[in-house]
Amino acid sequence: MDFLLCIIGMVMVIEGIPYFAFPEKMKAVFRIAIEQPDNALRIFGAILMVTGLTIVFLVKRRPSFW
Repeated sequence: MDFLLCIIGMVMVIEGIPYFAFPEKMKAVFRIAIEQPDNALRIFGAILMVTGLTIVFLVKRRPSFW
């Protein structure tokens, strides 16, 4: 459980960097996202999830060097 909470915390830090560093650009990104059809956003989300799962799978399968 500690590891999971650390992972969630790190994701929050990484997700927060663009909002902190480039707030005006993030507003523009949201405007663009609002104009996109729902299916385009769903496809983008699915691609991100599959990519993330693939990365986790590959990292867990490789031999550890630490």
